[in-house]
Amino acid sequence: MNSVLVIGSGGREHTICWALAKSKKIDKIYCLPGNGGISEIAECVDIGVMDFDKIVDFVDNHKDITLTVVAPDDPLAAGLVDRLEERGHRAFGPRANAAIIEGSKAFSKYLMKKYGIPTADYEEFNDYEKAVEYLKNAKYPLVVKADGLALGKGVIICNTKEEGLQAAKDMMIDAKFKDAGKTVIVEEFMVGQEVSILSFCDGKTIVPMVNARDHKRAYDNDQGLNTGGMGTFSPSAIYTDEVADEVLHKIILPTVDAMNKEGRTFKGVLYFGLMLTDEGAKVVEYNARFGDPETQVVLPRLKTDLYDIFNAVVDGTLDKINIEWNDLACVCVVMASGGYPESYKKGMEITIGDIDKDVIVFHAGTKLKDGKLYTNGGRVLGVTAMGKDIHEAREKAYKNVKKISFDGAFYRTDIGIKK
Repeated sequence: MNSVLVIGSGGREHTICWALAKSKKIDKIYCLPGNGGISEIAECVDIGVMDFDKIVDFVDNHKDITLTVVAPDDPLAAGLVDRLEERGHRAFGPRANAAIIEGSKAFSKYLMKKYGIPTADYEEFNDYEKAVEYLKNAKYPLVVKADGLALGKGVIICNTKEEGLQAAKDMMIDAKFKDAGKTVIVEEFMVGQEVSILSFCDGKTIVPMVNARDHKRAYDNDQGLNTGGMGTFSPSAIYTDEVADEVLHKIILPTVDAMNKEGRTFKGVLYFGLMLTDEGAKVVEYNARFGDPETQVVLPRLKTDLYDIFNAVVDGTLDKINIEWNDLACVCVVMASGGYPESYKKGMEITIGDIDKDVIVFHAGTKLKDGKLYTNGGRVLGVTAMGKDIHEAREKAYKNVKKISFDGAFYRTDIGIKK
C-alpha cells in the first residue's frame, strides 16, 4: 500500500489531490483537514494544519504514507516539514529556514538587495512613529506590506498620504493582520504587467512551470480590495520566450543561488510573483509553495506524473526527470462569498448543476454535511476549463459558472481578458 498525505483545505490542495489521483503509483490519498470536494478523492481527517503533534502522530500511525505534501504557507513557515523529517518521514516542501522567503517580506527584500535581484525600492519599519514620519513625506502611490503572512491580504496599494497612514495604523497599531504587521515594508509602486511563475526546486535544480496570471482585486477591471486571488489563466501572451530567459537568468537562478549561500537551501515549490516593467522584470513577492489559484490552471496542464516530480524534489534528483506540459490554455474563475475579502457568511447551501465533462470545479471553501454541500470560506469554488486558446477556455469556464449557485455568490466577469 502506497499512500500520500496532503496538508490543507483549499482550492490549491484540491488541485494537488486531483493531480496526484491520476498517478497509478498511489493507492490512497489522505487530506488534513480537506474540504467537501477533496472528500470525493481523498480520505479527509479533521486535523488542523497547525496541529503539528496530531499531524506527526497521524503519519506515525499510518505506515502506508510514503510522502506528506505540506501545501499551505503557515505550517511551512512554522516548520512542519522539519518536524516530519525529524521523525523520519518524507515530506515535500521547504524547511522553516527556507520558507522564510515568504514568511518574512523583510527577509526576502534583504535577500534581493544583497544579491542584486531586481525588485522595487523599499524601506522597512518596526517603529510606528518612524513609519508615519516617512509616509507623511513620501511620494505616492506606494505600497504598504505587512512583513508576515496575512492570507494574501497584507498588501495595500496607497494612492494618497491619508491611505498610507491608515494602512500603517491598521497594521502596526490596530493589528489588523495580527503579528504579521508588527514590521511593515513601504515599497515603491511598480508599473507594469504582473505574471506568476511557479517552479519545482530540489535545492540544486530548478524547473519553472508554465506561466499564469492572477487577478488579485475583488471586482472587475481590478477594482476593490486585494484578495487571495479571484481567478487565473495560463498561459499569458506577455510572457514571451525572451522574457522567460531574462527571468531565469536574472531572478530565478540567482534566487536559488542566494538561498544556498545563506544556508537556506530551498526544496519544494518556489513561486515568483513578477512585475514586467519598462526596466525589465522585477520581483513583487516570493511564495514558498504552490500559489492559489494559480495552481488550478497550472497543474491541469501537467502531463508528467506529479508524484514522480514530488519524489524527485525530495530526493534531489530533479535533473533526472523530464517535466512535460500540454499546449492547451486554461482559465479558472473563482466564485466567492458575498462580502469577501472582508466579513462574509458561511453555511450557504451550494447547488451545482450538470457541469461539462471537460470542466473541473475545484473546491476552496466548502463543507459536506449529510450529503449536501455548503460554503465554508471566502473563496468557495474555482471553475476551471481548458481549451485550444484562452478565449475557448474562458467561454467554457463562464458557461459552467452559471450552472452553480449559492446565496451571496459573486465572481469577476473579466478573467482571461488580459493578455
